[in-house]
Amino acid sequence: MSTDRPIRPVLGIFWMLVTGLLFVGVTALVKYLGPEVPAPQAAFLRYALGLIFLLPMLPAVARAHLSRQDWGLFALRGLGHSIAVALWFFAMARIPIADVTAMNYLAPIYVTIGAAVFLGEKLALRRILAIGIALIGALIILRPGFREVGSGHLAMLAAAVVFGGSYLLAKMMTDRTNATVVVAQLSFWVTLGLIPMAWSVWETPDLHTITILMVVATLATAGHYTMTLAFSVAPVTVTQPVTFLQLVWAVSLGAFVFGEPIDPWVVVGGLVILGAVSFITWREAVLKRRTITPPANATKV
Repeated sequence: MSTDRPIRPVLGIFWMLVTGLLFVGVTALVKYLGPEVPAPQAAFLRYALGLIFLLPMLPAVARAHLSRQDWGLFALRGLGHSIAVALWFFAMARIPIADVTAMNYLAPIYVTIGAAVFLGEKLALRRILAIGIALIGALIILRPGFREVGSGHLAMLAAAVVFGGSYLLAKMMTDRTNATVVVAQLSFWVTLGLIPMAWSVWETPDLHTITILMVVATLATAGHYTMTLAFSVAPVTVTQPVTFLQLVWAVSLGAFVFGEPIDPWVVVGGLVILGAVSFITWREAVLKRRTITPPANATKV
């Protein structure tokens, strides 16, 4: 965050609240569609319809002088992200909204691990303990041996790992070009990467399905925009704790709209994970290092 900008924590918290509501809207609509639309096809339509939002970005992309290595990294990130998105859609159709939301908080933890392995980021004892606590939070949610860990939970675990890898590549690419190009390239390559997966399970969608997924694309785009607004006026250490409300909204939505039972273990596990992520973010701010760990919302679809 630029030091010459005024810090406005209340406004930052407001925009992060709006971001959480928009992402919960995305979650609700995808849950509403359920398994009636194959996950790869639903993911492809979400990104393909969302390409319309790239039009204002095209001049910036055209002016970017990208090397062959840049194109390769963008392609690698986009194709990997496309797998994660398909897994997220698959999980959303099969497990409660609260489970998906809570397990999505694991992605920043995987980023922290990946930063140590691939970027040489130092893992101090406190960070190692925070990672361990977050993984305990995941065990609280899954409770293997005490509940059935279905394909949806396994898909979400894998999605969080791949989302983490995607974010690490994004951090690398923002050092080489501007954020607009990074966002545009992701949307283009994810759409391209989802084509063969969608084609293999394609079912001609009706107007109702297309309309719902267009709204999903709109809400997701708006969510990323308001999240950017939040980060522009307040530090991540201020906005990060606000993301716990997304879990509250997800639990409420699942219970009152979709009739999903409230599982207190999922809530506790999600809060444990989010607490660990918030601690790591706070430590990065205290040490005044370049931020590596992303906010929980940053890895959303």
